Amino acid sequence: MPRITADFDGQTVITTFEVTPGSAHDVLDLLSDAWAQVISARPGCLGGAIHLNDAQTRIATYSQWRDRRDYQAMLRDPEMRRRNRQIHEMCRSFEPVMYEVQSVYP
Repeated sequence: MPRITADFDGQTVITTFEVTPGSAHDVLDLLSDAWAQVISARPGCLGGAIHLNDAQTRIATYSQWRDRRDYQAMLRDPEMRRRNRQIHEMCRSFEPVMYEVQSVYP
């Protein structure tokens, strides 16, 4: 489970997916399956979450990793590459961005 703290020294990745209301739940299914079958089992994966906006036009995922190399290794996994191609075909765009926690507020 993700835990956001100011002293977290791992890698945080937030990915946004631009989808249509007609494809949003199909993409959610693909993402959920990828998390259950591949991502969460990868070394260094600390947890994550999937979010859908009210208009069903954007999906955001939040993941935490022990370090950047673990995240990059997951992306190179042949099964994850296949899944990412399938997800990409259903999205207008998607963009993973690596972040470092700067501050946390209650």
